[in-house]
Amino acid sequence: MKKEKKQTEKKEKQPGKIKKFFQKIGTGLKKKWLINSSKTVLLVAIIIAIYIGVNILLEKVVLPEIDCTQNKIYSISQETKDKLGNMDKDVTITLINYSDYLSVISFAERYVELNNHIKIEKVDNLSARADLMQKYSLNANDNLIIISCGENEKTLTEEEMYTFDETTYEQIDITEEAITNAIVNVMAEEKAKIYFMSSHTMYNVELFGSIIDKMKNEVNEVENLDILANGSIPEDCDCLIISTLKEDITEMEKDKIIEYIRNGGKLLLMCGPNVEKVNLSNFQAVLDEYAITIENGIVLEGSSANMVSGYPNFIIEDMEVGTSLTRNLNQKLSICLPDAGKITFNEERLEELGIENEILLTTTEKGFLRTNLNQPSATRTEEDSIQEECILGAIATKKIDEERTSKLVIFANELFAMNMPVQMNGYTMYTANLYNNSDAVLNAIAYLNEKENGMTIRKNYENVNYTVTEQQNTIIMAIIFTLPVVIIIAGIIIWQVRRRKR
Repeated sequence: MKKEKKQTEKKEKQPGKIKKFFQKIGTGLKKKWLINSSKTVLLVAIIIAIYIGVNILLEKVVLPEIDCTQNKIYSISQETKDKLGNMDKDVTITLINYSDYLSVISFAERYVELNNHIKIEKVDNLSARADLMQKYSLNANDNLIIISCGENEKTLTEEEMYTFDETTYEQIDITEEAITNAIVNVMAEEKAKIYFMSSHTMYNVELFGSIIDKMKNEVNEVENLDILANGSIPEDCDCLIISTLKEDITEMEKDKIIEYIRNGGKLLLMCGPNVEKVNLSNFQAVLDEYAITIENGIVLEGSSANMVSGYPNFIIEDMEVGTSLTRNLNQKLSICLPDAGKITFNEERLEELGIENEILLTTTEKGFLRTNLNQPSATRTEEDSIQEECILGAIATKKIDEERTSKLVIFANELFAMNMPVQMNGYTMYTANLYNNSDAVLNAIAYLNEKENGMTIRKNYENVNYTVTEQQNTIIMAIIFTLPVVIIIAGIIIWQVRRRKR
């Protein structure tokens, strides 16, 4: 009986021991897991805190970017640093609707790093700025860059951030050139004063509207001038522009222009040939001051590579690097001149008048002059002049005395700078927008106004094809294929060694 009672008690006690055993194991596991979990949670919390802290720090700190490109295409050039590094005037770069153009924003911020007098203002919601929309004739989604210094300001469109090299058919980024020159221009103490002669001309000044707008955007003041009505050429005239005449100027106007020249005046002549063969003796007296004559007749180009296809009177020529108008460029300026005339210098009088001339633009040696404009042939005929290089653009510098010098830039054409529509390959284009026509006129104005601060910064954005050597190729293949295999094998060996030690 006792024996059965003990066995019964033993059976009743056994579940209690098992329960305690499992409770003991559970308690130990809980403690270990609790410790490990606490450490894990703490570690995760520390990592998250470090991550958030680093991000907050990076948002507040502007780290310098490293430009590893050979031509430093993403860095401010030394030319810009030299021009703007020590500037002491406050300049604002206003970026309108440029939130999606991160590269432009990033580049603009480099100017702020360069000089603390430069600041950036971003306008991402143009619809809330009716003042800007009205002032600059913008729609809500238009983008624009405004460079301002005091009352001076210059605007830059997206199209002005790029140019096209007609010789290599490549688009070139000129963002730095545009912004730097804009800053230099708006810091100018005074605007250059340009007068456009409005009387006796073949075409109204309004037809040069796009070029005039670009002149104004280069921090120039442009006004029309009727010399006869005004009585003289204003004393503040920095440059006088004369386009093709339909009738001769008066004796008084001739005298006033010559007086202006002999006082060191600057002239830009965009004068085509006298196809109407009117008497221009008074105007020729002005040209005689520089020993220049514009021949009657239209120049045609005999080289098919230097004309608009099928139109030898639409001459396409390059203004070579190294002329006074392309001195800062590392590319040619290609210019398209419709119905251009031929410039001739009187070589015998150049030295007598103290004149130095510089040829800017010529046809190829296949160019020729046609005086019979009723001749329909697209090629040279017997009545045309002999084939030779015809001068289309030039510079004449006249030494007045030891202190004064008069300068003249002449193009034997006015149509290339006008808003004249032409049909080409089914498209309508303005002649002023063909090739680098506008650039040629603006460079001429800058040259005559002696704006030496203007510069052209061309960076090489071309993709470079890099070919590795055989040795370099072996090293690269080893890194790509051999190194991962070595790491895997080493891992297996270490795992086996540790396993055997257990």
